[in-house]
Amino acid sequence: MTEQRDPDLPSTDSQQSSEPTDLTTKPVDGSLTNQISGVWNQTTARLMKRLPVDKISQTVVGWFSVSEAQVAEILETIRAELPTTEALFIGKPQAGKSSIVRGLTGVSAEIVGQGFRPHTQHTERYAYPSADLPLLIFTDTVGLGDVNQDTEVIVQELVGDLQQESRRAKILILTVKINDFATDTLRQITQQLRHKYPDIPCLLAVTCLHEVYPPGTDDHPAYPPDFEEVNRAFTAMQQAFGKLCDRAVLIDFTLEEDGYTPVFYGLEALRDTLADLLPEAEARTIHQLLDEGTGKQLGNLYRDVARRYVLVFAIISATISAVPLPFATMPALTALQVSMVGLLGKLYGQTLTPSQAGGVVSAIASGFLARAIARELIKFVPGFGSVIAASWAAAYTWSLGEAACVYFGDLMGGKKPDPKKIQSVMQDSFQVAKERFKGIKR
Repeated sequence: MTEQRDPDLPSTDSQQSSEPTDLTTKPVDGSLTNQISGVWNQTTARLMKRLPVDKISQTVVGWFSVSEAQVAEILETIRAELPTTEALFIGKPQAGKSSIVRGLTGVSAEIVGQGFRPHTQHTERYAYPSADLPLLIFTDTVGLGDVNQDTEVIVQELVGDLQQESRRAKILILTVKINDFATDTLRQITQQLRHKYPDIPCLLAVTCLHEVYPPGTDDHPAYPPDFEEVNRAFTAMQQAFGKLCDRAVLIDFTLEEDGYTPVFYGLEALRDTLADLLPEAEARTIHQLLDEGTGKQLGNLYRDVARRYVLVFAIISATISAVPLPFATMPALTALQVSMVGLLGKLYGQTLTPSQAGGVVSAIASGFLARAIARELIKFVPGFGSVIAASWAAAYTWSLGEAACVYFGDLMGGKKPDPKKIQSVMQDSFQVAKERFKGIKR
């Protein structure tokens, strides 16, 4: 019996080309580029025939006809509008800086470690979810506390970051282990930075609380911890840094294998404290990123991490759709989703060009959009109504991300993607996401 393949999904059948196209073990190659580009064109042509109104058909086809140059231009415009927060970490190695990144982004320790890149001689930088579309940018001081390091050089590098003209909100985060009182260098650096930039808020994050828990304490108590050892050390830290910090918070972010529950102890306190110190748009973004409804453990590392990336792109989609800008239409969403699918593909071991990622977006989303037009999307089509509602854009992006995870997950497992399963996942995810993102605003 001949196996039937849905023509709307990119094929990975190596028999269709003399070039290898095994996506489970190799990067996407040139032959697959042609296949996916062909699927993109064929899908839009089929979609035009399916839709009853020529004007709507032409509009929908245009959504999937965004060139790579247009994608780059749109993303550049979107990037300028994002409520991006730049957090500069100041602290010794092993003080919990990378753990804070894990807590705020939800990604694994391994991915965080791979994400940091040298920025200057003494700093490294990590942009989340990507350098092209960052909602959070973390700058980490390297080698702080090393007697061989020149403190003045480190200060000058941090000053260079802070003095750059930018619409981004900035915040200093001092990370200190609760049992480390050798903080002279940290106070010296902080004092110089605060003297030069008094308007940039500064947060003292006191970490590794479990290291001073009373003997026999095997897990975290209810937050905040009411142990004499913790209270005494925290008070001493607050006195040591005096007026250098605007706020102080207790946190203890560990690894799953350490056995402490929750893994991110004090995350809500950190979230709320950051929100108090940041402008409104950035504060709202932090809350959305840490929405409890998206942080449930699924027992699947790839899907857990992927959902954090999908969430941030859903938030960005809502952001650009909530403002009356010329690009706040489906082409802008398509550009965002091309970037998202490319990032998800990389997570699952696939390297896609923007054209290839666009082909996957088109193949996955076209059937869904064809059905959505008749029901609810028509009022958003340019010429028929207003710009796409923020909640709809967020839900649509979320559901596309869920479907892409199924697609890439099948490839990683050596299976041919099942188009019916993928479309079902996207439809179900969209219905759930509409409720989750109902009323979302920038």
